[in-house]
Amino acid sequence: MAISRRRWNNIIIIASAIMIGVLTLLNHYTQKAPSSSEPLFDQQHPLTQLQLAGIWMAQDEQGQWQCDERVLNCAVWSQHWQLLRVSALGASQQTPAERPEELLLQVGKQQSQIWLLYPASGLLKSKAGNWYQIPPSLREGLLPLVNAASR
Repeated sequence: MAISRRRWNNIIIIASAIMIGVLTLLNHYTQKAPSSSEPLFDQQHPLTQLQLAGIWMAQDEQGQWQCDERVLNCAVWSQHWQLLRVSALGASQQTPAERPEELLLQVGKQQSQIWLLYPASGLLKSKAGNWYQIPPSLREGLLPLVNAASR
């Protein structure tokens, strides 16, 4: 028994509607950080300065963020780092195969610390050797948008 053209169209429309519904639900639930994640910076220990692969951002006395002249998205980049949430991982975390980016962080008025950022896998390694996982929904804005002409 052959299916008529009208039935095929109805099947395609229903399948498309179901797919859109599933994708909407996935998008809704993946935009949020996991409940097990904690803010990396807070009111008592705010991020005041950051340097990633030779590109910097720093907070001035008025609380405004200033960035390297090559950075095109300074406000977005600084906001992503200030609101970053991470989940602690076990000490037995294996080092990813990718090459890490050196991350220099200054928190509050404390001395700067060197961390390692593995952007593709979303991992952070602290100076003390602790590993942290960055949720996939928060990884996108952690790298600056750099003006290619100024390199």
